[in-house]
Amino acid sequence: MALKITVIGTGYLGATHAAAMAELGFEVLGLDVVPEKIEMLQRGEVPMYEPGLEELLRRHVAGIEGASGRLRFTTSYEEAGAFGDVHFICVNTPQKHGEYACDMSYVESAFDALAPHLTRPALVVGKSTVPVGSAARLAERLAAAAPAGAEVELAWNPEFLREGFAVADTLHPDRIVVGVAGERGEELLREVYATPLAEGSPFIVMDYPTSELVKTSANSFLATKISFINAMAEVCEAADGDVVKLAEAIGHDERIGKKYLRAGIGFGGGCLPKDLRAFMARAGELGADQALTFLREIDSINMRRRGHMVELTRDAVGGGFLGKRVAVLGATFKPDSDDVRDSPALNVAGQIHLQGGQVTVYDPKGMENARRVFPTLRYADTALDAVRGADVVLHLTEWQEFRELDPATLGDVVAERRILDGRNALDPALWRKAGWTYRALGRPSA
Repeated sequence: MALKITVIGTGYLGATHAAAMAELGFEVLGLDVVPEKIEMLQRGEVPMYEPGLEELLRRHVAGIEGASGRLRFTTSYEEAGAFGDVHFICVNTPQKHGEYACDMSYVESAFDALAPHLTRPALVVGKSTVPVGSAARLAERLAAAAPAGAEVELAWNPEFLREGFAVADTLHPDRIVVGVAGERGEELLREVYATPLAEGSPFIVMDYPTSELVKTSANSFLATKISFINAMAEVCEAADGDVVKLAEAIGHDERIGKKYLRAGIGFGGGCLPKDLRAFMARAGELGADQALTFLREIDSINMRRRGHMVELTRDAVGGGFLGKRVAVLGATFKPDSDDVRDSPALNVAGQIHLQGGQVTVYDPKGMENARRVFPTLRYADTALDAVRGADVVLHLTEWQEFRELDPATLGDVVAERRILDGRNALDPALWRKAGWTYRALGRPSA
């Protein structure tokens, strides 16, 4: 008999996972406690922008013409408990207010709400990013609260989704990591992931704590690599070097590699910064805080990039923002997403605005979310409208649309042809040929 799957939490991770499980051929029930979100998903609409996700969803949501009908949604934990053989927990783990630590309340609430309805053998699979040690504690909590007792097992299966590539990363993962306490959990997850396993995706089995550490250590390594090249950009600024050429040279070393060596205004989003800080907090609780003290400097380097961009902008407009018009291209923390959580681009825009600048922002997908976070900024419907009358243009999110802009066309509407490339993604020669003063981070004279 084919497995039936529930997905608890239908945000970015959960909605993607539910649609992908239906695509892999399973009957899937998605659950969320927000009725408006469920109503939207039932119409085949997603509450966020992610390339390919809405199309995937509409192929499977019950009630949509031509869909497989394998995917349904509910707000009822009782229905989910009765339906599922495997229950994926995909709820959020934000940073606690005023602390570095992770807020586990959403995960704990999901376990507590689901457990009383598990009256037969089932596997609960955590996908949320949690502090190491959480899975063992939650396994005991689950066994104590579930009517089926020890026949309800827990596994931990961290997600490695990249925003903008989440559908492909779920259907064709570069690795599948599972933390289990017994053979049954491993067997069921091999059945769930049979298709990607047949395609060659590595299946790595480990204990609970190691599986929890995989995600946080991977994010920490990525953050370290990004902040390293940004630290080199600071040195290049002081030494009149060129961080792009430096990155190209060291990237040819196979031990280092070329990926994530583009200097800029740093990383953001809803995962990397808070996961980094939660990892430090948990290490402190375990008495291993000295092992991760370097991550404080990684975080510090990252935040300094935003301030440096503000300073470069101030210098570009003559030393003060009052009465100056600043155009900001980009609001999301990365391209191919509408996510503005902890966005360096929006943070820079906000700082300049608070210091008296007249800031106008344009982003291909993040405008609505940006307005919610910074309603006092000005927003334009196009890049051309955003730069109209600007004393300086800031390129802060590396959307393909911005790479394809015509510098001559934009030059006709700005007050001054000055552009600061906060992502080192534009072609300096192209912009300078059109009469622009081009400046990029870590390249003071390039």
